Formats: sequence, C-alpha cells, structure tokens
Amino acid sequence: MMVLRLILAIIVFLASLLAVLPEPTYNLWKLAIVATEWGWVLALIALALLLPGLSGGAMGRVAAVLSVIALVLSLSPLIRAVPIARELPRRLERAFGSAAGTMPRSAPLVLIDIVRGVKSPAVIVSTHSYIVGNGKPLDLDLYRASPRSANAPLVIMIHGGSWRGGARGELAPLNRYLAARGYAVAAISYRLAPEHPHPAASEDVAAAIAYLKSKAAELGVDSSRIALIGRSAGGQLALLAGYSVVDPSIRGVVAFYAPSDQEYGYDNPSKPLVFDSRGILEGFLGGTPAAVPAAYASSSPINYVGAHTIPTLLIHGRRDELVFAAQSERLAAKLAAAGRPHLYLELPWGRHGCDFNFNGPCGQLSTFAVERFLGAVMK
Repeated sequence: MMVLRLILAIIVFLASLLAVLPEPTYNLWKLAIVATEWGWVLALIALALLLPGLSGGAMGRVAAVLSVIALVLSLSPLIRAVPIARELPRRLERAFGSAAGTMPRSAPLVLIDIVRGVKSPAVIVSTHSYIVGNGKPLDLDLYRASPRSANAPLVIMIHGGSWRGGARGELAPLNRYLAARGYAVAAISYRLAPEHPHPAASEDVAAAIAYLKSKAAELGVDSSRIALIGRSAGGQLALLAGYSVVDPSIRGVVAFYAPSDQEYGYDNPSKPLVFDSRGILEGFLGGTPAAVPAAYASSSPINYVGAHTIPTLLIHGRRDELVFAAQSERLAAKLAAAGRPHLYLELPWGRHGCDFNFNGPCGQLSTFAVERFLGAVMK
C-alpha cells in the first residue's frame, strides 16, 4: 500500500511540475493545460495522498513531501489568477470605457464555478452556407438566444488550428455563453493551408462578413455592430480582417494567443519537439521569408496598426510555447505607440489554448474580459 502511495505521489508531483516548467514535447503541452486549468483536481489528489502524514517510514515521508510540493504547484495558477481578477474590471474600463447593460458575471473569477461550471442557458444553433469555392461550400454555425432577439450585435468567431486544421465547432462554450447574453455568434469555417495558402483564409473571412451583412434582416442581426474573435491562427485572421480595412461596422477585435508578426515568428521559432512553427508558416505562406517576403508582410496584423485601428483585446499566456507571448506584447506596444484603445491580458501560468477549460482560471478571466469588452465597444 505504501509503495502505491509513493508511486501516485511521484506521478502527481511530476504532473504538477508542468504548472511552472515549460513543456518539452507537443503531447506534454496538452498535459500542461490539464495541470494548470484543472489544477484543483491534482491538488485534491495530492491532499488525499498527504492525509496519512509522515507514517509509513521512509517511503511515507517521501510521498508526503512530494504531495506537499504537488499541492502548492497545482494550486499556483489559481493563486496567481486572484490578483489579476481583482484588477481586471478597472483595467478594462480604463482601456475601453464603461460597458453597456448589466454584465451577468459579477466577478472575473468565481472559485465555486471552477468546480460546478459556468452556467449558461440553452441557445439555438443553425448552420448556413456562406460561400461556395472550388465546388465546396463553406459553412458557419449561428448561435442565437432562445427566444431570438431582433437586431442582435454580431460576433464572428474564427477557430484556430495552425491555418491547416481545426473546426468551427471547437471551444463552443464561449459561443453559447455570448449567444445566451444577446449576441448572435457566427462560428465560421475557412479554407485550410497548405492546399489553400494565404490569402485564401482571409478572403473567406471577408466573404463571411459580407454574407452576414447581406442577410442581416433575415438573420435578425445588427450589421452595424460587429466584433471579431479568433484563437491562435484564427486570432491572426481576426486581427487582419479588423485592421486591414476601414469598416465602421467592425467595432472591435479579440485575439487569443495570436501570431501577429509572421517574420518575427519565423525568426523566433518554437522548439521543434513542441511545435514546428517554421514548417507551419512555410505551408501557410508558401515559403520562407526570403522567398515570399510580401506574403509574410501582408499576413502580419502588426504592419496594419495606424490611426484608425479598432479597439483590441489581446489575451495570451506567458507560458505559451507554441506562439510566444512576445507576439501579443509587441502588438500591444505598437497599439500603444499609435494611441489606439487596447488591453493586453497576460496570464502568467497560461499555455496555448488555456481557455480549453471554460471553467478554469484562464477560461473565466478571458470570458469576463471578452464580455466586458463587447459591452463597451458594441454600445
């Protein structure tokens, strides 16, 4: 029995290390999300292993020590989230002004919701084909409250997947949450690289925006109030769509852990065992920066920042090993230099895709920030 306790303590200890150390491989990146965003589960296991105390001789003492360390490490993301949550409402109001209406969540971080989940009413989801390219339709899923409200402000959600994968149905809890609060949320598909390199995906995003505007009356959406949200590669597409044209109907953009400067990303690659970032960029852009410099420049939202850049919310984890936090830091600095409204929400423990757990510390903080941002820019 003591041997089993020691083995479990070692496993929990090693898993908890991922809350503070960089992941060495792609698969351990996924485990690192579990260790940080479900850390309370590891903490409970560590506590259970600690309860017998120092009994059981040398093995028992080692198991107890490892359990104490694992308990502290696994709770560290939650502990670090508390001061960020305390300051977040003030930071958002300073950046974007007051939000319209009543925000359902009273606080950025509700500890009990980490266990019981963030509740959201049921919504209606319908699928629409917005364009046909090469004989194949591209679809979007439209999330609406039930009963449906007329002239709902529109949120266009763009999925990630390194421009070569992913699907519009991924990470749907945020779509449902926003739809239940009166937004129409259109989660779109787009053509994927390397079969369809840049600018194909951006053209599809533009086509989706045009379609939703043309069908605004039929769908019951307000085409004059649009916001773009994207994750990872989808964040790049959202930023590019919002920055590269002057469209008064697009009120703001939210980018989760997005690559905003492709040449910088190529020059500062991820660890190959974690993510082949150079290979991904070459597939998306059709070659290296030396071979296709125009593609790298035209696909980098940071190059479009100027006097008319729309309000921007950037969310990034400091521990992101796939798309380095420097991407959002550098874009935030460019926005600050241009005097444009923005907020960079950095999560010190956060990994790429940390909002995968909608109820975790990253999920709750980012959802609160997104909701307050939309309430401010969609007025």
